[in-house]
Amino acid sequence: MLSLILAGIPVQAMTPEVNLLYQQACSAEYKEDYLTAVQKLTEALKLSANDVMLYTKLAGVYSEMGEYDKALAAYAKVAQLKPSDGYIYISVGSIYENQGKYKEALEAYNKVAQMCPEYLYNYLNIANVQYQLRDYKAAIDNYNKFLATYSQHSEARENLANSYMNDGNYSSAANEYESLYVKNPATFKEYSNFGLALYKLKNYEKASPFLEKAVEEQPDNITARISLALSYQELGKDDLALAQYDVIFRQQPGLNSLRLDYGNLLADMGKDEAAIANYRIYIQNFPQDARAYQNIGVVYKRMNKLDDVIANYEKALELQKDKRNIELVEDLAECYHLKKDYPNALKYYNEVLLVKKDDYNLKYNKALVLHAMEQYNDAIAIYTELLKEKSDDAAVKNNLAAALVTLGDVYLNDKNFSLATSAFERAVELGTKDGYAYFRLAKSYRACELNDKAAAAYEKAIALSPDNTEYSNEYAEFISTSNRPAEIQTGTQQTETPEIKEITLSVEPAEQQDKTDRTLTNKSLISKGDENYKNQKYDDAVQNYQEALKLNPSDEITLLKIGNIYKMKNDNKNALDFYKKAIVVNPNYSDGWFNLGLVYANERNTSKAKECFHRVITLDPSYGYAYYALAIAYEQDGDTKQALDNYRIFLTRNKDESVAKVVKERIKELEK
Repeated sequence: MLSLILAGIPVQAMTPEVNLLYQQACSAEYKEDYLTAVQKLTEALKLSANDVMLYTKLAGVYSEMGEYDKALAAYAKVAQLKPSDGYIYISVGSIYENQGKYKEALEAYNKVAQMCPEYLYNYLNIANVQYQLRDYKAAIDNYNKFLATYSQHSEARENLANSYMNDGNYSSAANEYESLYVKNPATFKEYSNFGLALYKLKNYEKASPFLEKAVEEQPDNITARISLALSYQELGKDDLALAQYDVIFRQQPGLNSLRLDYGNLLADMGKDEAAIANYRIYIQNFPQDARAYQNIGVVYKRMNKLDDVIANYEKALELQKDKRNIELVEDLAECYHLKKDYPNALKYYNEVLLVKKDDYNLKYNKALVLHAMEQYNDAIAIYTELLKEKSDDAAVKNNLAAALVTLGDVYLNDKNFSLATSAFERAVELGTKDGYAYFRLAKSYRACELNDKAAAAYEKAIALSPDNTEYSNEYAEFISTSNRPAEIQTGTQQTETPEIKEITLSVEPAEQQDKTDRTLTNKSLISKGDENYKNQKYDDAVQNYQEALKLNPSDEITLLKIGNIYKMKNDNKNALDFYKKAIVVNPNYSDGWFNLGLVYANERNTSKAKECFHRVITLDPSYGYAYYALAIAYEQDGDTKQALDNYRIFLTRNKDESVAKVVKERIKELEK
């Protein structure tokens, strides 16, 4: 910081003897013989006790000797003898500043400002002291006042930049640092602060070279190195970030506050176990940080360790009592759902729905949970509400029909035939292709003695499931007891009521469906769809596959086939929808994950694409084309090392020489 010493004040008339002593004192001061200078000035003051010039010179000599208290006493005498002289307070302020007494220095400089407002250089003195007192806003104001006159004063501008930095005004700080750098890059020294200001402004690309220069000049500058590592991390330059973290932890192995960011980097790089280890270290030191539990939960979810996911998500939410992350609550609900812990899934779905009241998928998942918990009426109410929003949603329609059939069975077993009939009628009105629904409706009609309707329902059941002898046998028995003419070939009569067929529902989140035993009809529809696909009748094929899904909504392969058709037609939205349904039905379906990743790649969403391809490799390490696709995604992100690694792994798992040739050429290009 700068200090200004009083240059001199007007000399009053001295006697020849006093003047001689004064000149001898000045000569001794010039030779740095301060004791002699003090001696001569003291002798002179004995002859001229009220001489302002003598006291001023004596104060200056004491100041040069470091005898600050004596200097201040002398200046106090000057102020007493000449109270109108404000300039002496410049020297007084400088002494206090050298002593580290910044409040007293500020008081002195403020007197200068009051008494000598024309002395504009005093703004710098005031600003420097305010900076030391950490009153950055006031310092900024006075630096700017000073620079309005002395705009080329580089030290003042540097101090202004540092004040902005300390005040959290990173934009203004960066502007000042840039001005200094552009003006004279050869003498610029504030690489660390300039880089840090740019990092705070999230200008990571521009921050990186200045931070690189800072750590090059000061390898132990841990602040600059941390900002550089985080900048690389934000830019997706994971290998460079990793190298910086290695140096940081070698220099300061106990810097555990950085373990969260380090864990995030490792997680992004697919180093799950190492990421978890660092998250745990962070949690040991900062057990109240909800982010750590959430992030470690995300990694466990990728590893399909649901119990660990739930435990960490629960802890994160416990720490977020005042402001819970609703997306995390939703994720936790789905984890419980996947684990088939329906009461907890329902609890969290209800919490999310308080915020996302109109979220279609959330309401659907809640309906699935209620369905699985055998709360059929509540599930049916939600399914019905959803169909009002999307009347063509086959998944909702199928689940509604399944719930109605199951509820009808409950009523039928309780001999509440009216309610049973109503439930079955609603199911068939939905256009269900389930012969069982018509079969049970026939039994309800029969119990209500609505024989014509019972016969029609039996016939529909038999038409939908011609190989089910249970339906035809019971219809024959019904005809024989009701004296109705037989319309079909009957077999042996069945006198006992057949055992109720169990309707089961797969209850994993979103778009998972119930499966029945209608295998032959399902297979014939799929075969027809395959034939239409082969003949390039894609719309017909989709219709066949969707009809098959009504019989077996949990068929991940058929869901994949529909997704493939939409992907081929460049309809990414529908392709994504059906691929997601396939992996929800079967979370371990590697082909589903792979094709989902391809669609994300087409949409340039490399982050999501890589996540899918990593999941494929986790499920099936021999899945060669997952490495190929992953390499392309990394290459698009500019991560040459990861791209090369995956191209090389692909070559070890590939048998197609033409593709291998292309990959080898690509490796050569990247290695240049």
